[in-house]
Amino acid sequence: MKKLLLLSLVIGALGVLPGARAETPEYALVLENHRFVPPELTVPAGKRVKLVIENRDPIPEEFDSYDLRREKVIAGNSKGEVWVGPLDPGSYSFMGEYHAETAKGRLIAK
Repeated sequence: MKKLLLLSLVIGALGVLPGARAETPEYALVLENHRFVPPELTVPAGKRVKLVIENRDPIPEEFDSYDLRREKVIAGNSKGEVWVGPLDPGSYSFMGEYHAETAKGRLIAK
């Protein structure tokens, strides 16, 4: 009986059964020539998502979003990850702070 109670507490603390955890959606963004490609991404509303940003430019860029409340400097010729959400349905803008005139994008949560 004690083992069953302990197992129930562990499963409750984890929130899921082993192997039943849902995968986090992952979306790729590329920074090239100081522009985001694609400039617009559609992601599921109500879910946490991971943005994997590959900076193909030789200099650093800062992913910056007031809407998403995120900032992340990504070194030149490297990758970085930004976690967002869960998001309400809507549109969320982001930019490359060091090249704000060209590095612009939008996340659409549906």
